[in-house]
Amino acid sequence: MKKLLMAASVLGIIASSSAAANAAECDITIGVVLELTGPAGAYGQAGAKSVEMAFRDFNEAGGVNGCNLVTDTRDSQTQANVAVDQATQLVNIRKVPVIIGGIISPMSIPILTSVTAPAGVVQVSPASSSPTLTALGREGKTNGVFFRTITSDALQGTAAAKYALDQGLKKIAIIHVNNDFGVNMVREFSAAYEKLGGTITSVTPYNEKQASYAAEASAAMAGEPEALYLVSYPVDGATVARAWISAGGPQKFLLNDGMNSEDFINAVGAQYLNEAYGTSSGTSETASTKYFYGNYEAFSGGIKPDAPAADRSYDAGAIVALAAAKAGKGDAAAIKEAIRQVTDPAGEPVHAGKEEFAKALALIKEGKPIKYEGVIGPISFDQHGDITGPFRLWKIKDGVVTTTGEISAEEVGKIKASLN
Repeated sequence: MKKLLMAASVLGIIASSSAAANAAECDITIGVVLELTGPAGAYGQAGAKSVEMAFRDFNEAGGVNGCNLVTDTRDSQTQANVAVDQATQLVNIRKVPVIIGGIISPMSIPILTSVTAPAGVVQVSPASSSPTLTALGREGKTNGVFFRTITSDALQGTAAAKYALDQGLKKIAIIHVNNDFGVNMVREFSAAYEKLGGTITSVTPYNEKQASYAAEASAAMAGEPEALYLVSYPVDGATVARAWISAGGPQKFLLNDGMNSEDFINAVGAQYLNEAYGTSSGTSETASTKYFYGNYEAFSGGIKPDAPAADRSYDAGAIVALAAAKAGKGDAAAIKEAIRQVTDPAGEPVHAGKEEFAKALALIKEGKPIKYEGVIGPISFDQHGDITGPFRLWKIKDGVVTTTGEISAEEVGKIKASLN
């Protein structure tokens, strides 16, 4: 009997090991290249947890024909050459069909042009908002593989200009990060702001990772501005803001979407930011929004659900997962086609979370179209992989970011057209 029990135990171990091996062979690996360290590290850390959460929910709902989606997550270190190297390894060695990333445009653009577009691998960026990405699509240089869950700065700059003037910020200095994102955002903002009647007293670019930005703050003070438009990321942005305040700059600020950050507020000091205003891409609240805000902090180990890029990173992961299920396999070309099929405006609405993903998988199995309505609102992509969603208007008061209103993409588009 003892020998029989031992034999049964060994067979059980072998069977368990075999099942685990088969499950591992069945897994579909998705590449993730995010800024986990460096100036945009706060974005990437939040984003990585969001993608993990989306995949957990999806796998628990049934996965791709019972197979799990797993991530191979790499740190770009907020350096373009590192981002390209990590993406190249994922595509050439790991043979991933999709890369989620980067978070910011200066990482996403070289990944796209050097790696994913030439290889035909799908790329979904949660937060890269540069108009350059639209231009690359329009010029036929993306191979149709690029998608992003954030609106272009071509629209956000106009929304920010109108919001600034509506808040009485009529004479403004600009300090911006000197990269593709910063340059494009300032260009779009400036064109709209001045045509709407605002005055820009100075435009000062800065290079990242400096210990001090006193010189930039001093230069931006020329012309006696009433406020500062700061286009930056939380770490460097806090250093710039402190330099501005120390130099006697007015404690009135206009901020880009990524500065909607608890880390930024704490680093600057809430008492200095009671007249700080900003715009963000999305959201129209959905059942996904409520689910995410109710569950993300516990899953992430304490990261707040309103952390920059957290919401739209979950949506990036969810769309990739549902597209893989629609494709039925980890094939880049099939997933590329399926992305629009799982965000079909005419499809059955589905939301975030295990139960909703199970509903989506059942509809996919029945051959029915679905429309994923994400944490940032209903999502659909145009021919260049762009979304057209509303812009949230917000203000910081006593250290808390509060929503003051919303402006639709259609309204922004009308304003933009009227200025031409």
